Amino acid sequence: MALAISGIPMLTGDEALAFREKAEETLKKRGSIDFSKQRAEMKAILAKAKF
Repeated sequence: MALAISGIPMLTGDEALAFREKAEETLKKRGSIDFSKQRAEMKAILAKAKF
């Protein structure tokens, strides 16, 4: 027996606006994470491994 295909849930109204604002805010912050400490640790590991 085949199962009915349910529709894709859609955000509408205030929920859609709130979601879009949150998504745009997140995209603006996307490149603001500082990975300099992790990068230094990675370089130290690679130097020790003679890469």
